[in-house]
Amino acid sequence: MLSRSSISERFRDYDAGRSSSLIEMPVTDRDLAAHDADWKLIQKNTFTRWANEHLKQVNKAIADLEVDFSDGVRLIALVEILSQKKIGRFNRRPVHRNQKLENISICLDFLQDVEKIRIVNIDSSDIVGGNMKLILGLIWTLILHYSISMQMWDDAENGGFINGKRDQTPKQKLLGWITSRIPDKPVRNFTTDWNDGTAIGALVDAVAPGLCPNWKIWDPRRNVANATEAMSAAEQWLDVPQA
Repeated sequence: MLSRSSISERFRDYDAGRSSSLIEMPVTDRDLAAHDADWKLIQKNTFTRWANEHLKQVNKAIADLEVDFSDGVRLIALVEILSQKKIGRFNRRPVHRNQKLENISICLDFLQDVEKIRIVNIDSSDIVGGNMKLILGLIWTLILHYSISMQMWDDAENGGFINGKRDQTPKQKLLGWITSRIPDKPVRNFTTDWNDGTAIGALVDAVAPGLCPNWKIWDPRRNVANATEAMSAAEQWLDVPQA
């Protein structure tokens, strides 16, 4: 969630190609809550698409993260696809709450005991009860482990090391992969270094040279326009959907 100061900085007055001036606007708790709600919706839509890309392998799909994982059946299916392992016996047609709780517990135990994924402050009642924040946290953990961490070790060009280090968190590995792709654009974090839109332009152009060839001369003050151009190119040519 953005701080009050960072949200205030994003209220800019753009004047048809001329330099922008910062409009100082007080940020209320309502503004912060609205921004958080918007971000959660983006995450929910993005994570739903990610899950469905994998679930279609077994002819399954979800429409609502808040409820569709609550009985554990599709969550177990997703984890089996990601891990390429069978979890074992579980309730395939759960009706009662205790059956759903048992399914989720089986899945979480598998992730921790077999896959060695650290699950923090999430238990079966959170998933069955539709705790959106914790469900998003669980899916993000799966994405970090299966779609980012493992693939980057497989793809690393220097024998499985990124920046010469193996003992890194998934976020550090992702940041290392990004900096290795865009050495001309210093990126040290996943927040402020992306605000002007040039980093995403550099990354898109690195993945597919020619999509954003002019990112180095983009005006940092046109941050929304920069990000929109980069993301539109990624959607059109790389099939990366915008949330």
